[in-house]
Amino acid sequence: MKKIITLSFSFLLAVLLGSSCKTGAPTKQNDTIRPNIVYILCDDLGYGDIKSMSPEYCAFPTPNVDKLATEGMMFTNAHSGSSVCTPTRYGLLTGRYAWRTWLQSGVVQGHDDPLITEDHLTVADFLKEQGYQTAIIGKWHLNFNYIHPATKDTIPLKSNGVKNHAPVGSFIPDGPITKGFDYYYGFHHARAMKWVIENEHVVKEIEEVEMLPLLANKSVEYINTKAKDAKNGKPFFLYVPLNSPHTPIVPSKAWQGKSGISDYCDFVMETDWAAGEIMKALESNNLAENTIVIFSSDNGCSRQADFESLHAQNHYPSAHLRGSKSDIWDGGHRVPFFVRWPKKITAGSQNDQLICHTDFMATCADILGVDLPENSSVDGISINPALNGKQIPNEREAVVHHSISGKFAIRKGKWKIIFCPGSGGWSSPNNREAKKMDLPKIQLYDMVTDIGEENNVSADHPEIVEELTELLTSYIENGRSTAGEKLENDTEVILWK
Repeated sequence: MKKIITLSFSFLLAVLLGSSCKTGAPTKQNDTIRPNIVYILCDDLGYGDIKSMSPEYCAFPTPNVDKLATEGMMFTNAHSGSSVCTPTRYGLLTGRYAWRTWLQSGVVQGHDDPLITEDHLTVADFLKEQGYQTAIIGKWHLNFNYIHPATKDTIPLKSNGVKNHAPVGSFIPDGPITKGFDYYYGFHHARAMKWVIENEHVVKEIEEVEMLPLLANKSVEYINTKAKDAKNGKPFFLYVPLNSPHTPIVPSKAWQGKSGISDYCDFVMETDWAAGEIMKALESNNLAENTIVIFSSDNGCSRQADFESLHAQNHYPSAHLRGSKSDIWDGGHRVPFFVRWPKKITAGSQNDQLICHTDFMATCADILGVDLPENSSVDGISINPALNGKQIPNEREAVVHHSISGKFAIRKGKWKIIFCPGSGGWSSPNNREAKKMDLPKIQLYDMVTDIGEENNVSADHPEIVEELTELLTSYIENGRSTAGEKLENDTEVILWK
């Protein structure tokens, strides 16, 4: 196991936040009780999988998320911090790109120390300090350890080459409860979905097909339980990272065949239903008016959904974008993103400003009118102005993208530069194929005129290549992409891999 920092995080947080923290008593912001916050994060949902976002490319209805579009704001240029699961979740919760940690490629497997170390503030830590009740219901995928209930030994990922089982009763000493969440109900990642965890223990085993309805129902139960407190000035933050439509693609019986296209499309429709159940719970408890609901995805759709078959039936999970999950092209990391907040957001509005999941913590702080510590949310800016129909200040010039193999790209204005010759992921040409094809080492695209990333203009604009290379290099060397004191990355970060 890696070295564990034993410094009390509550002590560190008190030192960092000082008198700016206003924990406990009901607090008002702009003469309104502070809003509840619900963040629904789908797993491998593509840009083309929501009807209102991609009407030409989505072949089935998604009425509940479409309702969010009608009643809130749709962001058309929103991005995950990576084109795969773990790094996006790290960035969402910390406001920091995961490539600043030891995780330079791929995802974590569980049975190990947390990727979020004790010296990094999470949005749950922050909101809890502001008097919020905090909960995660769903997928964690940021590592924790299991302690065997009988032997009290740490259960390794594998023994003699065989993956280990965490039996009911296993204890989790370093899970979400230690990262600012008051309540946790869910699982670690897709290959461990049968083990249902509540707070710090494995409480039961289920079949994978049961997980999505379970998460939806548990989220509704949580809202029903916390409604009275929320009305009395004790708001809640509910983070709902769903298991769907990631593999295993297992729509429950009630949804099988509903799309008339495939199990994958059925599963997306059930995902839309789950979001609808959460929204109905807010409405039935008279909480919708003062609750911020965010709906998005951790990355693009996986090709395990069988793109060829879906395309033959006029459904395009990546819509008009190139690539898919794992890739450095926009199909890997441009995601659906909807925000509803009736008290603030103009219904039916759209926004094309460049945003990222890493912006969440800074946005919460801005909404609450509280300053963050200097060393937190180092790659996130507040999108609160956009929610009010205004331009986001240029506090971060660009957004950095990262592929499953650790390949970099950066987007500034209309320009996107990619630091590899291929997809950086699973799509063809991958990097090995691209090298054999003798493709240029750098890709540069004008994302206004060439959103499909088909025309590499790097040879025509050497000055843009130089500018963006220098910008990304500065982001790496400064330990942050926002203004502030220079910080250290957790490990050496190499631009060219």
